[in-house]
Amino acid sequence: MTSTEKRDYYEILGIDRSANPEQIKKAYRKLAVKYHPDKNPNDRKAEGRFKEAAEAYGVLGDSDKRSLYDRYGHAGLRGGPQVNADIFREFSDIFGGGSIIDDLFGDFFGGGRVRSRRGADLRYDLTITFEEAVEGAETRILVSRQELCEVCKGNGTRAGTNKSICSTCGGHGQVQYQQGFLIVARPCNECHGSGQVIQHPCESCSGIGQVPRERELSIRIPPGVDTGARLRLSGEGEAGPPNNPPGDLYVFLSVKEHPDFERHEDDIYYTLPLSITQAVLGTETEVPTIDGMEKLTIPEGTQTDTIFTLSGKGVPRIRSTGRGNQLVRVQIVTPESLTTEQRTLMKQLSTTLPDPDRRYARRKSVNAHEKGFFEKLFG
Repeated sequence: MTSTEKRDYYEILGIDRSANPEQIKKAYRKLAVKYHPDKNPNDRKAEGRFKEAAEAYGVLGDSDKRSLYDRYGHAGLRGGPQVNADIFREFSDIFGGGSIIDDLFGDFFGGGRVRSRRGADLRYDLTITFEEAVEGAETRILVSRQELCEVCKGNGTRAGTNKSICSTCGGHGQVQYQQGFLIVARPCNECHGSGQVIQHPCESCSGIGQVPRERELSIRIPPGVDTGARLRLSGEGEAGPPNNPPGDLYVFLSVKEHPDFERHEDDIYYTLPLSITQAVLGTETEVPTIDGMEKLTIPEGTQTDTIFTLSGKGVPRIRSTGRGNQLVRVQIVTPESLTTEQRTLMKQLSTTLPDPDRRYARRKSVNAHEKGFFEKLFG
């Protein structure tokens, strides 16, 4: 686009020639928000207006350039205006600020700052027992990861040699080229943005600077974790480039099912089988808990699905103090076969008991709107 084809910068921003710096900035902010590429994906017209507004603000927002433009117009700007990422950093509340600005505009406009290159994070999946999840545990795991080469200390060069300055980018790590009124910068393909090349690579790591290693690490599993919990081991991930921090290791936990216990949040559930006589006459029994056997008194006339609570016998609360409870559900076991003597005794007993149909019907009527056992527990 030649100078005669360019639109007037004041017209682009929609302001008078007497506008003050604050009015210029406000006008540009309004257009930048309206035509931002994120709000107008794949809209070439909006992209053009966005660049046009940036170019206009690049001139009118600079007192020296504005003075030249007011005197001589576009012809007074020798070589044409250059837009760089500083304009966008000035409006970080619009564009996201910080590293986001560099990501969006650093390569596009050039001049982006070099950021720290942290090592990659790693994931390790660990299966633990029900008891380990409740009580906590110490365990060890074997992790495969990339570590800095001990021979070259991550430099990648053979002993006695050094890296050379990249001839393609002159050591800058970027190559620039003109695209319309913009100066576009891209990472150098030759040195991959490092600005240096290795002529004599380290024989131990082949110039990569890292080698695969297996490390045994100790992990402390806190009490109360559950399936899906994630433990972070800072700095135990893959190595970064020299003088850069390593990544982190994330251990994802999966808890095995227990043959007797069932867990729901901080509570543990256990089903206690009772004989008919134990339920009718009552009894003293022992119930297994995560801490060992616990005595439990069963009163006379206990019904199936009756729930007893053992306070503080559940799972330690991870984000607060104390523990959940253990809920014991009674399940009356009916014998599948009887001896002749037992059958005779049961018949004799049945003649002395109240009619169960009427009692059950009355009980069913009272509890008609109650939820089922598991609905009461989890609903």
